[in-house]
Amino acid sequence: MTVPLYQVDAFTAEPFAGNPAAVCLLDQEADPGWMQRVAAELNLSETAFVRPDGPGDDAAFELRWFTPAVEVALCGHATLASAHVLWSEGRVPAGRAIRFQTLSGELRASHHDDAIELDFPATPPATADPPAGLLEALGEPAGTVRWAGRSRFDHLLELDSEAAVRGLEPDFGKLREVSTRGVIATAASEADGFDYVSRFFAPAVGIDEDPVTGSAHCALGPFWADRLGRADLTGFQASRRGGVVRTRAAGDRVLLGGQAVTVLRGTLVTAGPPRG
Repeated sequence: MTVPLYQVDAFTAEPFAGNPAAVCLLDQEADPGWMQRVAAELNLSETAFVRPDGPGDDAAFELRWFTPAVEVALCGHATLASAHVLWSEGRVPAGRAIRFQTLSGELRASHHDDAIELDFPATPPATADPPAGLLEALGEPAGTVRWAGRSRFDHLLELDSEAAVRGLEPDFGKLREVSTRGVIATAASEADGFDYVSRFFAPAVGIDEDPVTGSAHCALGPFWADRLGRADLTGFQASRRGGVVRTRAAGDRVLLGGQAVTVLRGTLVTAGPPRG
């Protein structure tokens, strides 16, 4: 049995930038252990598994996300990649909104201007002290930390300059020992066209530095909207590959906008995805 497989660069309009995600299109329920092994084999930051969610609705799907090490509860770039594949491969009619059933509830994807827009739950951070060892693992940026807090998933540190964010050199061995899914470092942007910059580190779930992290922007969007007094913002994730995420704070939701490019179409040749 074979499974259609795609690799998509998300939150970018150009190939070989943004964040690569694998998308596997399933036609039946699959065992989570098998999905985890596939994700480990592909060794991308996220692999998405997409399956039709019941008969009679060509725009409703179950969606699950796996890093090479664990299943995660929310992932933005692999959701963007999944929506891009469903539209570009003709699985969903062009212009029709897509509904995904996930571990974080129903998520929606639609076209908005020249981008895909995702409707995600907002995860605004609240003030919280950094856990023991975090600042040390980041290289002791204590003098540059303006604010520290925690969202539903991650710790967030606002640094006093874009240069401080770009200059971080974490000790990933030490960071792996910190009790958190991930760490978001952010600062106001000093470049035209962007409101804020960020980086995201998550070695505890198998990703030392994620190129572009949609779920982190569920915290960054509300965080910077509150500081800048505007709902519509544009963030740049300053990883080596780099990526652009538009955010619009909307109460308990946040809209994430971005583009995507398919860079690989293939077939996963297996004995078939075992049923869950």
